[in-house]
Amino acid sequence: MKIERKRFVAALLPPVYLLVFMWLVKIFEVLLKTDVGFLGVHPLSLDGLPGIFLMPFIHGGWSHLMANTVPFLVLSTALFYFYREISWKVLIGIWLLSGMWVWFGGRPSWHIGASGVIYGLSAFLFLSGIIRDVKGLAALSLIVAFLYGSMIWGVFPDFFPKEKNISWEGHLGGLVSGVIMALYYRTQGPQRRKYSWELEDEEEEDPNPYWRSTHT
Repeated sequence: MKIERKRFVAALLPPVYLLVFMWLVKIFEVLLKTDVGFLGVHPLSLDGLPGIFLMPFIHGGWSHLMANTVPFLVLSTALFYFYREISWKVLIGIWLLSGMWVWFGGRPSWHIGASGVIYGLSAFLFLSGIIRDVKGLAALSLIVAFLYGSMIWGVFPDFFPKEKNISWEGHLGGLVSGVIMALYYRTQGPQRRKYSWELEDEEEEDPNPYWRSTHT
């Protein structure tokens, strides 16, 4: 129990640190009565390049930040808990790929917010849990689908016809990034435990059938 508690705390800390920074940025804006939206992504612009790294830390308002806080905390904690060996690689990959997607293919406006990362995390956790033959991760996939499955509509530009300020490009970029990370790291991280009879069957199989077929 103590080990699991320590593991959970260790998984919780990185998301909390990142969220604290997001909230500090918004507090800084309010206290100084300024707007740091210019640090977001502006597609195909040199000024918008830093946003590939900074976009998830910047939010348009308190409601925007609060809407992203809970899903980011839940999904990123799940990532660090269940995929701790590859968690940072996956998070950084989603973070950068979603930002680059927006920089190359987004509308000519400033894109901000952590929604792209959230979409990436949900896509990774869902798909990765399906392609790995591990019951616990498959159950996690179902939970993610139940809690955040409706987010899929956010990748379509016509889903928010009256809210043109929503970056569906960021949502789509995050979704694609999560899929890429799930496929790329499919053989790393938690894997199904193999039993003794399966290992024996593998040992009995010819390790190099091609060699036998061409050199007899």
